Amino acid sequence: MALKLAKPYRRHPFPLDEQLRAKFCFLTKRKKSIEAMAPKKRLQGVDDKLQKLLDANMDEAPARRRAREAFKEIQLGIDHILFKTPTEGLKIEESYEVNSRGLEIFCKSWLPEASRPKAIVCYCHGYGDTCTFFFEGIARKLASYGYGVFAMDYPGFGLSEGLHCHIPSFDILVDDVIEHYSNVKENPEFHTLPSFLFGQSLGGAIALKVHLKQPGAWNGAILVAPMCKVNSAT
Repeated sequence: MALKLAKPYRRHPFPLDEQLRAKFCFLTKRKKSIEAMAPKKRLQGVDDKLQKLLDANMDEAPARRRAREAFKEIQLGIDHILFKTPTEGLKIEESYEVNSRGLEIFCKSWLPEASRPKAIVCYCHGYGDTCTFFFEGIARKLASYGYGVFAMDYPGFGLSEGLHCHIPSFDILVDDVIEHYSNVKENPEFHTLPSFLFGQSLGGAIALKVHLKQPGAWNGAILVAPMCKVNSAT
């Protein structure tokens, strides 16, 4: 039995990059058309200053970063079990790193404060997600049980540099993830520890591709609703 990626990444007579570019242009035009017709929604309790941030064009990272900074405390105060996981005893850090393609990548880590991690978990988020939203509570829980947890926003996603949600090449995206997590694992503090990938939805497909490209580099993978299916032909 073999696994293969779901339909968006199956072979096609046209190059994958051209398919994605055409699809992106279509969706962008459709989004602008819908936005032009639909009235702006105003969230209850949001003042004019915050509303202006919400109404801004989020295509580029600076606007996304301003919105996240303004709503960070509101997000973490949402009445949801994932945001109620305590942070006591955890070392949580956020930073930006420039990758080999010159793109500024947002990354975050959650580590147990009082002990060395028993293993590291590297997260690959889904298409409509970032590493700072619902994964926050899961990361805190894993770190509270002694695991070192690391996450990144892909180029173009969340707080990382790049055109919003645009994936010009799936293989390049996978290489970006490999580069980032390889740097994490090369840290002398972690390089002897077992390491696991954690992928959700699109991130599940990315985690599988990372594992296929680095078969000896990982001790396993955790897949949550991965964007793949069983190949019935094998």
